[in-house]
Amino acid sequence: MIRAIEAKVREGRRLSTADASYLLGDAPLMDLGALANEVRFQRHPESVVTYVVDTNLNYTNLCDAYCSFCAFYRPHTSTAPDAYTHTVDQMLERMAAAVEMGCTTVLMQGGLNPELPFEYYTDMVRATRERFPGLTPHFWSAPEVYEMAKVSGLSYDEVMAALFAAGQRTFPGGGAEVLTNRVRDAISPLKMDADEWIAVHRAAHLAGVRSTATMMYGHVETDDDLVEHLTRVRDLQDETGGFTAFIPWSFAPGGTPLGRKLEGKRASANRYLRILAASRLFLDNVDHVDASWFSEGKKVGQVALHFGADDFGGTLFEENVMQEAGHYARVSIAETQTMIREAGFVPAQRNTFYEILRTFDGAPAGV
Repeated sequence: MIRAIEAKVREGRRLSTADASYLLGDAPLMDLGALANEVRFQRHPESVVTYVVDTNLNYTNLCDAYCSFCAFYRPHTSTAPDAYTHTVDQMLERMAAAVEMGCTTVLMQGGLNPELPFEYYTDMVRATRERFPGLTPHFWSAPEVYEMAKVSGLSYDEVMAALFAAGQRTFPGGGAEVLTNRVRDAISPLKMDADEWIAVHRAAHLAGVRSTATMMYGHVETDDDLVEHLTRVRDLQDETGGFTAFIPWSFAPGGTPLGRKLEGKRASANRYLRILAASRLFLDNVDHVDASWFSEGKKVGQVALHFGADDFGGTLFEENVMQEAGHYARVSIAETQTMIREAGFVPAQRNTFYEILRTFDGAPAGV
């Protein structure tokens, strides 16, 4: 069957959900990887791998979703010493430090804190744009927009329009987990469902905000769930064209209720490479696929660049959510460039829109 899929891909025909099921379950891994790499170079002919200089800041760890896969949150009513919600000014000071380190993008995510008014979020975006005009506020995620809509009484369209007016232009794809309601009911029953996640991203795209799509697998999902997830992403991309990239990663079980239920078992590197390559082939309308060195390890991240990925993600100078689950990984800009070179590619710094800013030797793009 892999030969039939190869022929279909080379003829430019779209893969079916049955094809995706075969790729996720039975296709020879090396053949799958080679085909995904072939498609990657058809879309991006140069041997260039991009990365973004960024960090991931958290504004609160108070949350009312109580997801079983999360060790980061504290109950939203908590008064424990380690429970926090930072002010806009406090977050601006942390962003100033990120700018000093060379960040061009700041991810900002946190718990779903029902005590925060909608203005907190728009003020954060507006203040960031005013104080750091060269910094992209890659803030929030679909569950947070769900929370914004809940506390404000606004629709998703109205929330995203207000964020756009404040200066937001890109939006992380976090909170997707696996986009089937069966899985979400099992691992995060109090969080928005799969249909709402899609609705938020549709609203973002229609407001002019580009977003990524993510997948966190390796817990209770089946291959059928993953196919449904990929199909939902591909269908919305057909509709809006608003996704810049697809980013899968495996669940980090340590320190979480779900991890204890799974006895600490984690998806293998082979599973990651299979999902990554299948995603590149099935998502024929998404330009970029990111290799997640952060979640899968640096060596697996390098291998992923030969399984369909064309981007190496971000430097993530700070990250606390997975660190709370016992997963710690950090890199410098120099190490990021070295890992890309060691994998056989030319490193290039990009912005949040996946536009190249500087090539590997530090020269401006196009020079």
